[in-house]
Amino acid sequence: MSRSINTKTAGYLILYGGFLIVMGLAGYLSNPEKAKTALMSGGTFGALSILWGALGARGVRWSRPAAFVTTGFLALIFAWRASVGWLAVMDGKPEKLFAAILITAMLAGSALMLTALFKSLKKQPTATLQSEE
Repeated sequence: MSRSINTKTAGYLILYGGFLIVMGLAGYLSNPEKAKTALMSGGTFGALSILWGALGARGVRWSRPAAFVTTGFLALIFAWRASVGWLAVMDGKPEKLFAAILITAMLAGSALMLTALFKSLKKQPTATLQSEE
């Protein structure tokens, strides 16, 4: 049984990586003086996700656990940062609204990516033996 990522899930990882890069860029452009980390983290983790997808498409077996760990870590971080952002908005800081929305979108994307990764575990192709005649 193959433990590598199927092509469809690898494609989702590549799209997810692009999404993280775009969101990091949007965060940076919304506040260039204070949001340099948004650009760096979005770019770094986006590039890693694209790498996991590309390696998974090539059949590299350790790309699946790497994708799980990276995406799971990001989901936890985004959940924490989104809750902090929304609490700030509710405390009367409307300037935090855009960041809270952006981070919530990144959390949703991470949750969808984790769902796709878990579904790909269940859809592992079974090896078939072919007899030679």
